[in-house]
Amino acid sequence: MPAFDSEDGLRLHYHDEGEGLPVLCLAGLTRNAADFDHVAPHLSGVRLIRPDYRGRGRSDHGDPASYTVAQEARDALRLLDHLGIARAAILGTSRGGLIAMVIATTAKERLTGVALNDIGPEIAPEGLKVIEGYLGRRPAQKTFDEAARFRAESWTGFEGVPHERWLAEVRGHYEETPEGLELRYDPRLREAVLGGAVQPAPDLWPLFDALAGLPLALIRGANSELLSPATAAEMRRRRPDMAFAEVPGRGHVPFLDEAEALGALNDWLARCRAREGETT
Repeated sequence: MPAFDSEDGLRLHYHDEGEGLPVLCLAGLTRNAADFDHVAPHLSGVRLIRPDYRGRGRSDHGDPASYTVAQEARDALRLLDHLGIARAAILGTSRGGLIAMVIATTAKERLTGVALNDIGPEIAPEGLKVIEGYLGRRPAQKTFDEAARFRAESWTGFEGVPHERWLAEVRGHYEETPEGLELRYDPRLREAVLGGAVQPAPDLWPLFDALAGLPLALIRGANSELLSPATAAEMRRRRPDMAFAEVPGRGHVPFLDEAEALGALNDWLARCRAREGETT
């Protein structure tokens, strides 16, 4: 797995596969490059670049104070520089979508387009409570099989997900050891995200509006507890040209290989390619 050095000296790993339109895949808060294992075989004619954020996956752990969206946006741009890529489309799941919006405000010229997977400028409080419940905490289950069965029973909003899919999910999220399951991310991410005094939630709508002019897609789990129907509706009102899919039987987040998700992604990719054809 190749790697590059961050501005503060961390060794950050990434996957780089395929040829065609560069697509930078940015994962969820606690997740890593494996977030996109399900969708990768379905995307043709693209160069998929999938980093492990600092403190996640195989990347080095750093100062928890650096586990911020702003720093992760700078890391993403540094990876593009490392690869010699002037512009890329971003497929951002949850936290990854927030990073994409930050890049749109700071380095929009580096973007070909953005696809947001179950994330928007407003995060529902019930979704934040779910994150607070598990962030930085080892699971009580001792094996991948136990953890997969626990997810099938406890993750609300997901319907018709086979055991093999849950197994793939937990294998990407944990390491199985003789002592039980270990997190595949720095547990100090909890203090980075939840620590300190409570501050008013910032207004993120200007970040979403910064995506103006870029090919845009939004995929929402029909049962998502993080992205509300009202927020998705307002996003569509502001960007009526946005490719959109609501995936039935999915909470936060869709796996992205569902037919509805792939339809929106392929529409979005076609628009990204057309834009590149106009500007190159």
